[in-house]
Amino acid sequence: MSESSAEAVTDAAAAVVASAAGAAGSWRRATGIAGTAIGVLAAGAAAGVAIERMTVGRGMRRKARLALDSAGPYGALRGTPGKAIADDGTELYYEVDDVEPEGGPAPRRRRLFGRKAPAPVTVVFSHGYCLSQDSWHFQRAALRGVVRTVHWDQRSHGRSGRGVSQLRDGVPVTIDQLGRDLKAVLDAAVPDGQIVLVGHSMGGMTIMALAAQYPELIRDRVVATALVGTSSGRLGEVNFGLPLAGVNAVRRILPGVLKALGQQAALVEKGRRATADLFAGVIKRYSFAGRDVDPAVERFAERMIESTPIDVVAEFYPAFSDHDKTDALARFADMPVLVLAGVQDLVTPSEHSEVIADLLPDAELVLVPDAGHLVMLEHPEVVTDRLADLLTRAGAVPAGATVSGYGSTSAAQPG
Repeated sequence: MSESSAEAVTDAAAAVVASAAGAAGSWRRATGIAGTAIGVLAAGAAAGVAIERMTVGRGMRRKARLALDSAGPYGALRGTPGKAIADDGTELYYEVDDVEPEGGPAPRRRRLFGRKAPAPVTVVFSHGYCLSQDSWHFQRAALRGVVRTVHWDQRSHGRSGRGVSQLRDGVPVTIDQLGRDLKAVLDAAVPDGQIVLVGHSMGGMTIMALAAQYPELIRDRVVATALVGTSSGRLGEVNFGLPLAGVNAVRRILPGVLKALGQQAALVEKGRRATADLFAGVIKRYSFAGRDVDPAVERFAERMIESTPIDVVAEFYPAFSDHDKTDALARFADMPVLVLAGVQDLVTPSEHSEVIADLLPDAELVLVPDAGHLVMLEHPEVVTDRLADLLTRAGAVPAGATVSGYGSTSAAQPG
C-alpha cells in the first residue's frame, strides 16, 4: 500500500469511528467511557469497514444482511429438546441427536478403521463465550446418524435461562459454576454410558472445571476429550493482536466499561444496531483469519454474538481473568485427547493450546494455519476430520460407519 493510500485509509477509518460515535452518541454519553473502549477494540477492523463504506451503501449492506439471515442454512439443525436444572435453579437447554434406529435412513458412510465392537458413546458439545450450541453446526451435521450427540446452551446464552444467581443474588459468574452446569446437563441428558467431551473456548474451560470438581466422572465415564481454541489459564496476558499501549488501555478500562454498559443494556443495544457495520468488522477480525470465508457464515457468527445481551457479556468477562485449571488437565492424561487451535486466533492464542498439549504429551495437537478463533466454522472439514479420528480412537463409532466432511465455508468453494 502506498503512503497516500495508507493515509486515505487512515482518514476513512477515523471518519467511520467519528460517524459511529455520532450515531450512538446518546448511549455512549450514558455510559461514559464506552466509546473509548470500543474505539480501541475496533482499531484493527476500522480500516476495512471504511473501505467497504466507500464502495457499498448502508442500505445495500442492510439488505445483504437480511438476505443472508433468511437464506443461510447455518444454525437451523434441531434435535430432541430437553431441560436440565443447575444447582442454583437456572434452566439449561439442550438438544439430543440420536442415532437412527434400525430400519431408518442409512447414515453417510466413509470407512473409519476402529474397534470392531465399539462401546456406545454420547458426544457432548460445549460452546464458547457469546455463542450458542449452533456454533457446532458443521460438526453436528456430519455426525448425525453416526453417533449420539448432545448440544447445550451455556447459562444466559442461546435458549438457556438467565443465570439465577446472577439475576437474583448478584453472584459473579465463575468457570467453576459452568463446570457444575455441565454436570447437570450430563445428569439429565446422559445419565449412563460413556462420554466424549468436546469444548470450544469457554466450553473447553467448562470441561476443565468439570474435571476439577468431578474427577470420578472423568475417570469412570469419559473416554475422550477435544479441547478446541481454549486455554487452561493466564488469559490476562492475551494481547488481542493490539499494540502494547492498546492492550494496557483495554485491560485498564474494559471491566469498568462492560459493567457500565451492562447497567444501560437498552441504550447499548440501540447503539449496537446504530453501529452494526463497525461491530461486524470487529467480529470478523476476532472470529476469522481467512479472506474467503462464506459471507453467510460470517453473518451467522455475527448473529450469534449480537444475540448475546450486553449485560451477559459483562457478567461473564471477569471470570476469564480468574480462570486457571492447569492442574485439572491431569484428569485427561489416560484417554485420547485432541487439542486443536487456529494459528491466527487472537482471543485464545494457539500458544495456549500448545501449553495444554505440553501437559498432555500423548494428546494430538493440531494447529490450523489461516484460522482464527471460530476455527470449527472457518475450517469445519479439518475439525470434523480430527474429531472423526478421535471418535475412532475412543471406539465411539460403529464398525464401518463414519463421519463425512460436511460443507465448506470458503466463498471460493460451494458448500
